[in-house]
Amino acid sequence: MGFLAAHHPGIRPDCTNRQPTAVKDAEKLFLSGSRGREQELESAVRIFLEFLRGFEEIQITAPCVTVFGSARFEEGHEYYELARSLGRKLAENGFTVMTGGGPGIMEAANRGAREGGGSSLGCNIQLPKEQHPNPYMDQFVEFEHFFVRKVMLVKYSSAFVVMPGGFGTLDEAFEVMTLMQTDTLHDFPLVAMGGSFWDELKPFMNTMVNEGTISSGDLDLITLADSADAAVAAIIDAVGAP
Repeated sequence: MGFLAAHHPGIRPDCTNRQPTAVKDAEKLFLSGSRGREQELESAVRIFLEFLRGFEEIQITAPCVTVFGSARFEEGHEYYELARSLGRKLAENGFTVMTGGGPGIMEAANRGAREGGGSSLGCNIQLPKEQHPNPYMDQFVEFEHFFVRKVMLVKYSSAFVVMPGGFGTLDEAFEVMTLMQTDTLHDFPLVAMGGSFWDELKPFMNTMVNEGTISSGDLDLITLADSADAAVAAIIDAVGAP
């Protein structure tokens, strides 16, 4: 029995995904503005328990790569198949693969990791639509708060791959770049895959350089790769083989 199961009566010690009873819209309530001290303290405790559950549940023995990407691409789509081949190639080279635990790109990377004989992990988020756990994970933890989940997706990884996605994917990618830019995170490799999807990224980043909002060296925080082989080679070149 872990610390969380032993100290929280609402958690069964034999449950794979131990957590207190879910609160609907927990993060929305937390971010709704100033509330009473009792409500704020209750949220703080829930957030602490959520972190603690993540630390207790996530067990990683091999170097880990987190893959970010949209939940909306289905099997057969070129991006789904690209993520699947990436997950397989990472696993074959000894890496653990972690994703946001949902469908789409996340499912594809977890699926590929399992097919490649590697460890496949997920940090899922409770959402009213789109986000349900995919069936290709050896371990997964479900979170109520986006920011707790993002910490977990970054904390355990020594490389990151960003696939095509929407606001959430861009948020994750730019947060990783911000953490490295501010020397809050080691300069781990961040690889963008998806070909033409990223065609406008470099010009946009060049605009930020020209306007003085980032430095020219910040352009090196992200690397483009067109194939799983190229992405894995870039990761191994930066952090070494497991």
